[in-house]
Amino acid sequence: MASNIEEITIDYEEDGVLIVKELDKVVLSKGAWTTIIFRYVQWDRTREEYGPDRFVIRRYRKVNDEYRSQSKFNISSTDQARKIVAALQGWIEA
Repeated sequence: MASNIEEITIDYEEDGVLIVKELDKVVLSKGAWTTIIFRYVQWDRTREEYGPDRFVIRRYRKVNDEYRSQSKFNISSTDQARKIVAALQGWIEA
């Protein structure tokens, strides 16, 4: 578990292979409840290469000086990510 926001990662290794590789992250909110959006790729064992970019929004709660994952929303595709951005821009600019 991470004790500060900078240590939070979604990197996941299994049998010496980095299965989930974090490419970037943006902290959306800080505090006892922290929200982070991650950009990552996932290892495809069949093709032996990383797949397309993926995105996930995760919420963490600080308990006993450690951040613990509380919830997540996986953005299923680049197309869905574009639709989310367009919807938010429409609401903000309205």
